[in-house]
Amino acid sequence: MALEPAPPLATIAAALRRERDRAGISLTELARRAGIAKSTLSQLESGVGNPSVETLWALGVALGVPFSRLVEPPPAAVRVIRAGEGPRVRSEHADFTATLLSAGSAHARRDVYVMELEPGAVRVAEPHTPRSIEHIVVAAGRMRVGPESDLVDLGPGDYATFPGDAPHRYEALAPGTFAVLVMEHP
Repeated sequence: MALEPAPPLATIAAALRRERDRAGISLTELARRAGIAKSTLSQLESGVGNPSVETLWALGVALGVPFSRLVEPPPAAVRVIRAGEGPRVRSEHADFTATLLSAGSAHARRDVYVMELEPGAVRVAEPHTPRSIEHIVVAAGRMRVGPESDLVDLGPGDYATFPGDAPHRYEALAPGTFAVLVMEHP
């Protein structure tokens, strides 16, 4: 497997500082709320480190903002993301990569991701912002997804939706699983 490009560290650093300032909380308080070390947060705000999906989700939840707001670069008039490119973030617990394709605006609060999963460790996701809804369409492979109490198996072309504000998981059941995830935020 090829090495992944570095996450968009400058974008993440600027977004963390901007959102923490907007929330009016200190570095220490944000680290406490997110359950991460203050030194880790300080490094991320300085543009160094290698944040995992889990760390960025925890920071987004602690700040009350969607994950995409922390990794989305400033928009351009015309934007193209070629296959295999874009801001990719890997999980530290599973063979799971999410690529943000589009983040919602103030008028359309939704994010669009491409997910690549491989069988093995399961990607367990903590609850996202309250009233978040996830929509998934499988493009290739097979996956098991949803809240722990209501998991469903999906194949190519299958669609599922479920609350994103409860613990849930993504599990590849076949090699080369590829899906599109749309997250709605209230």
